[in-house]
Amino acid sequence: MDSICSMHMTGEKSNFLSLIASDGGNVAFENSKSRTIIDISKIGESLSHSIDNVYLVDGLQHNLLSVSQLCDKDNLVVFSAKQYLVVNVNTGDIVLRGKRHKNVYKVCISSLPQNNLTCLSALNDDVML
Repeated sequence: MDSICSMHMTGEKSNFLSLIASDGGNVAFENSKSRTIIDISKIGESLSHSIDNVYLVDGLQHNLLSVSQLCDKDNLVVFSAKQYLVVNVNTGDIVLRGKRHKNVYKVCISSLPQNNLTCLSALNDDVML
């Protein structure tokens, strides 16, 4: 989880369900270095349980979830000293829960029941939509 990160991003190509060539562009980091955006697509276990609009960034060593993108999907993100919660504001359901490790808040999406990923996903498998 990253509160400064403006978009979901990863450097791991194997996380993607499919890849769509992007026009490129760069992602700038706090240390004044930038990396090239290779593609923008979905990651997840299936099209109906996926995270949309994830950047594949050349050389990125971590998977980053953008807090602002989670909030744009009608979620509330609450951080405490030991954990964080992502709560759907419409239903009150906890859709993600993670622990703090040192100064990083981590989530293991594959350990969640599939029905808990709806806050992050497109809910239709039709690729044409």
